[in-house]
Amino acid sequence: MRKLQIICLAAFAFLYSNTTFAQDSEVKNYDQGFRLGFGLNGGLPTDNAYDWSLGGDVRLQYDLSKRTSLTFTTGFTNLFMGKDENGVDVNDLGFIPAKAGFKAFIWEDQFYVLGEVGAGFAVTNGYDDTTFLWAPGIGYANKYIDISVRYEDYNKFKTNQVALRLAYGFDL
Repeated sequence: MRKLQIICLAAFAFLYSNTTFAQDSEVKNYDQGFRLGFGLNGGLPTDNAYDWSLGGDVRLQYDLSKRTSLTFTTGFTNLFMGKDENGVDVNDLGFIPAKAGFKAFIWEDQFYVLGEVGAGFAVTNGYDDTTFLWAPGIGYANKYIDISVRYEDYNKFKTNQVALRLAYGFDL
């Protein structure tokens, strides 16, 4: 799993550096602004006893340029558990993520890489823990639709996941 984390981080760094040194043909007076997106997330945890995850989020995006943006994402994610190794039902874990990120469009102003870091605040079933989380991802976005896949790591929850996000967004 550590190798997967290093590969994701290296791919993000390579793709970002590749766009940094590319010849820019951006419009000089690009209209910076905010976007708001509402998404549904589904994922598969890659370790521990969690079976699957489901959640919703709200993402505020500020476009720095035509190809780069800052993001802030929050919402609710539930990690569903079945039974433990003894066959006893285990409580699901629901948490509120709060992540800040950087999005860089790398191809045709629609395909992007995204890196986010933040915290996850457990809020259900007696869990009282906060974890550091980080999430590199790739995606496709047009004027209204945003589809992405991300790897998300939750340090104190002792798990991570690969998740798909389907979202609707618009300019503010």
